[in-house]
Amino acid sequence: MDFGAFAAIGAGLAAIGAGIGIGNIGGSAMEAIARQPEATSKIQTNMIIAAALIEGVALFAVVVALMK
Repeated sequence: MDFGAFAAIGAGLAAIGAGIGIGNIGGSAMEAIARQPEATSKIQTNMIIAAALIEGVALFAVVVALMK
């Protein structure tokens, strides 16, 4: 049985999930900056850290999905 299609679907779902997660982080960060402009540097730092963690998990998921 060929699981190549399932691997591609899994990798695609991981990429979509990461995109949605980073989009939510970006939107929430912009909202927070609009509410408290003086906290911009702290918000940006936390946003970048969270986005990096999401990208790491997504990369791990893609690698696992593509392994046979």
